[in-house]
Amino acid sequence: MSLSAAEDNSASEIHIPADIDWHMLDKSKFFFLGAALFSGVSAALYPVVVLKTRQQVLPTHISSLKLSLSIMNHEGVRGFYRGFGTSLMGTIPARALYMTALEVTKSSVGTATVRLGFSDTTATAIANAAAGLSSAMAAQLVWTPVDVVSQRLMVQDCNASTIKSSKSVIPSSSSFRYMNGLDAFRKILNADGPRGLYRGFGISILTYAPSNAVWWASYSVAHRLVWGGIGCYANKKDENAVNVGGGFGYRPNSKEMVAVQGVCAAMASGVSAMITMPLDTIKTRLQVLDGEENGRTRPLTVMQTVKNLVKEGGFAACYRGLGPRWVSMAMSATTMITTYEFLKRLSTKNRESLTS
Repeated sequence: MSLSAAEDNSASEIHIPADIDWHMLDKSKFFFLGAALFSGVSAALYPVVVLKTRQQVLPTHISSLKLSLSIMNHEGVRGFYRGFGTSLMGTIPARALYMTALEVTKSSVGTATVRLGFSDTTATAIANAAAGLSSAMAAQLVWTPVDVVSQRLMVQDCNASTIKSSKSVIPSSSSFRYMNGLDAFRKILNADGPRGLYRGFGISILTYAPSNAVWWASYSVAHRLVWGGIGCYANKKDENAVNVGGGFGYRPNSKEMVAVQGVCAAMASGVSAMITMPLDTIKTRLQVLDGEENGRTRPLTVMQTVKNLVKEGGFAACYRGLGPRWVSMAMSATTMITTYEFLKRLSTKNRESLTS
C-alpha cells in the first residue's frame, strides 16, 4: 500500500514507492510466485488454525496451552497438521481467485470513487473494503468445500487428545472415519451430496466477506494514520529529512515499511476478529458437528447451533478460540500483507514504475 501521508496544506510529505495496480503485474509470475509464497505461510500458521477449530467444537473451554500439550502427547507433531494436505490443495486456487478479485476490484472501485469526488482517504477505504468483500466471496466458492473436509480431519479423534471427561467429549461429530482428504470428500459427497460439501456456505460468506471488508478498510485507515504520525515525527528530525520543494520529505527504508505494514495488519486483525468471532464459531460448528432427529443424524441448523452454544456457556461460548483466532489472523495478516506487497514488486512488469 502506498500513499502520501501528509495533508495538502502540510509541509511534511512521506515518499513511499508507488502503489502497484493490476495492469502493472506480470500475471503468470504473480500467480506462480504467489502459490509458492502463500503455501509456505499456510504451513507455518496451520497449527494455530487446528487449535482454534478444536476449541470451537469442544463443549467446554480448554486453554490453548493445555490443548497444545494434549495434542502433542497423544498425537505428536502430526496432530497439528491434520487435514493440511487438503487445505494446501485448496489454498492455491482459492488464493488465485482471492488475489484476482482483490486487485481488479481495488483498481476499478478506487478509480470510480476518486472520479465521484471522494477524498483520497475515503476513496482508499471504500476501495479496500469493496475489494475485501469481493475477494472473500470469490475465494469461498473453492474454500468452503476445502474447509469442510479439512476441519473434519482436524477434529477427528479430537476426544482422544483432550482431557478425558464427559464434559470434554464432542457430542455429535461425524460418524464417519476418514482415511484422508480424498476419502472424506468422497464420503461426504455420497452421504449428503454437493450440499454436504457446501455446508455452512451462507454463514461462511457472512463471516469472511464482512471480515475481509472490515480488515482491508481498517488496514487502509491504520496505514494512513501510522504514516501520518511518522511524518509528523520525521518532520522534527532534520537529519532524517531532505528538502523537497520548500518543504520536508521523508523516505522510509524497506525495514520501516515492513514494520508499519505488520503493525497495521495486527491492528486490523484485532478489529476484524472481535467483530466476526461469533459468526466464525457458528460456521465451524455447522461444518463439523451433526445433530440427531428421530434417531437419524442430520446437519445442525444455525438456530440449533446458536442454542447449543448459549446452553453450553452463554454468549461467551461464541468467543471460544478468540485468542488463537486473533493470533492466527494477526500472524497470517502480517505475513500475508508483507508477502503480498513483496510478491507484487517481484511481479511488476516495469520496475521503474515503482519509484515515486
